[in-house]
Amino acid sequence: MTLLKHLAPLLIAFVPAAGFAQEQQVVAPPPGAQGAPAQADDEGVLVGTVTGEGAWQDLGIAIPAFATNADVATPANTGGTAALGRELARVITADLKNNGLFKPVGPDSLPKPSFAEITAPAWGSWTSRSAEMLVQGYVRANGDGQLTVGCYLYDVQLKNELIRQGWVVQPSDWRRAAHKCADLVYSKLSGESPFFDSKIAYIAETGPKNHRIKRLAIMDSDGANHRFITNGGATALTPRYSPDYKSIVYLSYINGNPRIYVYDIGTGKQRIVTQSSNPTFAPRWSPDGRWILYSMAVGGNTDIYRVSAQGGQSTRLTDNPGIDVGGSYSPDGSKIVFESDRSGTQQVYVMNADGSNQKRISFFAGRAATPEWSPRGDQIAFTHIVGDFRIAVMTPDGRNVRDLTNSWQDEAPTWAPNGRIIQFFRTTRNSGDTALWQVDLTGRNERRLPTPVGASDPAWGPVLP
Repeated sequence: MTLLKHLAPLLIAFVPAAGFAQEQQVVAPPPGAQGAPAQADDEGVLVGTVTGEGAWQDLGIAIPAFATNADVATPANTGGTAALGRELARVITADLKNNGLFKPVGPDSLPKPSFAEITAPAWGSWTSRSAEMLVQGYVRANGDGQLTVGCYLYDVQLKNELIRQGWVVQPSDWRRAAHKCADLVYSKLSGESPFFDSKIAYIAETGPKNHRIKRLAIMDSDGANHRFITNGGATALTPRYSPDYKSIVYLSYINGNPRIYVYDIGTGKQRIVTQSSNPTFAPRWSPDGRWILYSMAVGGNTDIYRVSAQGGQSTRLTDNPGIDVGGSYSPDGSKIVFESDRSGTQQVYVMNADGSNQKRISFFAGRAATPEWSPRGDQIAFTHIVGDFRIAVMTPDGRNVRDLTNSWQDEAPTWAPNGRIIQFFRTTRNSGDTALWQVDLTGRNERRLPTPVGASDPAWGPVLP
């Protein structure tokens, strides 16, 4: 493979097998590539750079169809590489538009650059359209049946390349390359960690309100590549991805008895971690993947327990009259946030990972449920019950409470991998219909996620390797 010595973008190879094994390799840019390597973080390079939550601002981004050196048929379900180039740009546009920070214009409203223009943009064409940023790329069919996808971000005003990256993918994984490109753009312009190339687990709901069938399902972060994991023969509840992304823990009721299962994404097999005849709730992973928290009611008293992810004897962490439910570890694993009604009403508490030093942190009006620690450690999301159910956040000391939604019944928050977007499920009044929604930390950008059936109990997984 020829390598141009003055340009060596690092390209990541995706393997479509479960677990997404990967290798790193160096791939040459398209023929005719010119220019210097991308600048890292030079002062004054970015226009409209976002440096903090209070500095978010809209950026106009042009995202034309990705070019190709030759329109070659591929096993991808889009047709040839020319059609695939347009689909790649559409996915990138949707990713950046749906997060609420940018104003991208997609390929259907823009001219398509030639293959040679990918590394030498026609600047006048884009300045005349008032574009601040330009995302261009290419897709090329390789001799081994794989695809090479290149992604370039340009500052139109400064006529400067900001960053480039590429990926070698199996045709079935082309959407991952699009999400990786969107992540590259998002991270460079916002300064935040990526999150588009991730997956979501949730509970798919069908059937009448009084006899719901609940199945475990997974999909990409934008709702694509949807599939059901369980068949609905047993009720599935409250899934969560493991920190290494290899497994999903969830609760299932079989013949009325609750069991906590770990489902292996790579093999499709599952195993029982613990089972009981007592009501059991909300399994959650520890950040190192060694432990699973859950709640169990024994003799009318509900407490929080910890069990090895491999199974074995459980350890009770709380021992209070009343109901202690939930349990979400802080990112460093040192503390656990949970809900309890020991004070007479549902409130949020924090304790050390071994169950010591339990203390209440919420003292606001209404009740609080389903607390979930942000992966950044700076916020705790929860369900704020003040008549209606709302998604809210607060700092780990219980202060700075903010409601992010204002609907009839929003609950069960789960964080995006970068800790800047929250997903939850919304129940429609009277009908009982449920759907997945997202909201950012400003509370201004809400969107509903597409699912083929009703949806609840979302769990956002980490960014894929």
